[in-house]
Amino acid sequence: MTIEIRVPTLGESVTEATVATWFKKPGDAVAVDEMLCELETDKVTVEVPSPAAGVMAEIVAPEGTTVGVDALLATLTEGEGAKPAPAAAAPAPAATPAEPASTIDVMVPTLGESVTEATVATWFKQVGDTVAQDEMLCELETDKVSVEVPAPAAGTLTKILAPDGATVQAGGKLAVIAAGAGASATASAPASAPAPAAAPVTGKDVENAPSANKLMAEKGLTPDQVTGTGKDGRIMKEDVLNAASKPAPALAAAPAATPRAPVSADDAAREERVKMTRLRQTIARRLKESQNTAAMLTTYNEVDMSAVMDIRKEYKDLFQKKHGVKLGFMSFFTKACIHALKEVPDVNAEIDGTDVVYKNYVHMGVAVGTPNGLVVPVVRNADQMSFADIEKKISELGQKAVAGKLSMAEMQGGSFTISNGGVYGSLMSSPILNPPQSGILGMHKIQDRPVAINGEVVIRPMMYLALSYDHRIVDGKGAVTFLVRVKEALEDPRRLLMDL
Repeated sequence: MTIEIRVPTLGESVTEATVATWFKKPGDAVAVDEMLCELETDKVTVEVPSPAAGVMAEIVAPEGTTVGVDALLATLTEGEGAKPAPAAAAPAPAATPAEPASTIDVMVPTLGESVTEATVATWFKQVGDTVAQDEMLCELETDKVSVEVPAPAAGTLTKILAPDGATVQAGGKLAVIAAGAGASATASAPASAPAPAAAPVTGKDVENAPSANKLMAEKGLTPDQVTGTGKDGRIMKEDVLNAASKPAPALAAAPAATPRAPVSADDAAREERVKMTRLRQTIARRLKESQNTAAMLTTYNEVDMSAVMDIRKEYKDLFQKKHGVKLGFMSFFTKACIHALKEVPDVNAEIDGTDVVYKNYVHMGVAVGTPNGLVVPVVRNADQMSFADIEKKISELGQKAVAGKLSMAEMQGGSFTISNGGVYGSLMSSPILNPPQSGILGMHKIQDRPVAINGEVVIRPMMYLALSYDHRIVDGKGAVTFLVRVKEALEDPRRLLMDL
């Protein structure tokens, strides 16, 4: 008797899912309630159990397929001794020997606070390859960072369960390793998992990052065209992105993937179509989710930067000589925000279900632009730090961000964020909240403007400030009060010393 395996109910308002992993293949014997496959939705992971004992006959929806509720996933021939049903596809391969007892699962590592999924960007190894302990197996991308997954032990890679492009959950299984250097492969990789690109010859005794080699192959670049910034000149993924962003001869555009307005042959010859990286797709999705979830408003003010600029001019040489770091604007803004957060704690809080969690500390997020996108490293316990400590930490985190060396621990737990669009020349903007935080301060370009002071028009270095806030927690009065306190502290920094 043939039994159909169908997509179960996925939950309220969820109409489709992606087939993430098949735990069985045609010809395998299965027991009742044994897990056959795993489906992923935008909310949860759903395991599909076997409704009866029997033999897997045909897999209708392979890994990576998008399926609707009640769609056919596979067929099962009931009965423990049943034979596989004929399938339109090629005959099922003969059963392989059982995996060695000492097999080790390669799992998705912890991805960071509020990050529950990642995309498999690149496999550096393929099934059958021998791997050393701690050798990099694959690279995952989240909306914040790229995470390399090392081998938990030496052995042979026997299964790849999540091929390039697959979306995986934190704690999910990526692959299987047979422990021992001499172990051999017992299964084949999914057909959708391409073999990693061969490492380009660099002409020097330095091994480039595997992700950089793959990206160079995709971009049609040679190592001679890329300047490596890693150790001993090692080419990193960010170096390839920088090289690829340089002006190049126009390329004929690839055929459009989706319908769009017709263009002339001359225009088409001057266009270039580049697929969004998985990281950029995730950033776009999560930023839109932030807009859809929070009741986000922005309030504005302006600040006269004369006092801060005078202090920097007077003490910058002495400050750098004593502390070994330049006195910048960020330490002043961090201190001013800490001062204001103490008076308006709603801006330093977050919603957790039906509760509001107030933070009795300030972990200050500082937005940094990198070749891969915007990241927000966190200065932990900034409220307990001096000007010099803040400047040193921001400098350290900024350098790591640009080099792609930030750890997840350095990017999680922020309670408030500062974003400085002024470094790019922005005069005014509305920053987007970094969920689950309820506030973000936008700094902008300092520009000389005429202002009225004591009945006279004078020229002063002015900056527009913008506070975006979650109106579900922060009322308009609190938001305006916060921004006024920041303005007051910057225009008269002595208030910070006296906690006024």
